[in-house]
Amino acid sequence: MDKKVERIINIYNRIVEGEVINKADEAERFEVNERSIQRDLDDIRAYFANNFESNRGLVYDRNKKGYILVQNEKKNLTNSEILTVCKILLESRALVKEEMYPIIDKLLQCCVPYGNLKKVSSLIGNEKLHYLEPHHGKVFVDTMWDISSAVYEKRLMKIRYQKLKEADKVMRMIQPVGIMFSEYYFYLCAFMCESEENPDVVKRPFPTIYRIDRIAEYEVLDEHFNLPYRDRFEEGEFRKRIQFMFGGELRTIKFVYKGLSIESVLDRFPTAEIIKQDERGWHIKAEVYGDGVDIWLRGQGDLIDLVE
Repeated sequence: MDKKVERIINIYNRIVEGEVINKADEAERFEVNERSIQRDLDDIRAYFANNFESNRGLVYDRNKKGYILVQNEKKNLTNSEILTVCKILLESRALVKEEMYPIIDKLLQCCVPYGNLKKVSSLIGNEKLHYLEPHHGKVFVDTMWDISSAVYEKRLMKIRYQKLKEADKVMRMIQPVGIMFSEYYFYLCAFMCESEENPDVVKRPFPTIYRIDRIAEYEVLDEHFNLPYRDRFEEGEFRKRIQFMFGGELRTIKFVYKGLSIESVLDRFPTAEIIKQDERGWHIKAEVYGDGVDIWLRGQGDLIDLVE
């Protein structure tokens, strides 16, 4: 191997591993002048500058009296941000280990500066070690991308779906309009279409919700669908009004909350409006889809008085 190439590779590997590169020391190590080392460093700097995906750069640190590799903090997540994202992912328990672990590892490798990699890895190590997979045990990240593409391209889908209380899978022709996540599971929101399997589909003003891990088979069709702009599905607005991912008609509920933390209620119901507060408690009004809210209301016991 050419001595210059070998020298550059040696310096590059040590830079990536977090070493401080001093020009005079390197010149002595390789028995060349400092101008040669400077040219090597310029080549390495140019490589990082042209490698946009790495988001790293070679800079001179006056305090350390040498060249070091730094992350571009404007483009990359900070240590605290990546730690937060990893903890949210692990706490979600949304994926099996086969899919969760590679995502966590790639986030750490790509976003955390080398010097802090061990520290951040240690902070999430125990949660990763004791991570509990969802019971369905399904691998479906690639499926979600296919479905998301169908949503983006407004293409019809045919799915075979395992309903919760039925042994046989049902076939559905659908217009996929969005993907959402809620309490351990990813969901597909879609409008049902008439098909050979469902000739008498009733047109509903709200989407049906399918748990993605229960989609046993799917086919993205070439046929496109069109929804008028006024009827477009907005995941953010739908999210404000859906509880426990139970679909259904839009409802208005009113209740009195007698607990201590009104913030928890307002976070649970983003559309909630405090009508008044008196000796009974907070009088709340909110818009919700479907019957999922009834589960929450029953679970609050004496803390809730249902008004309407």
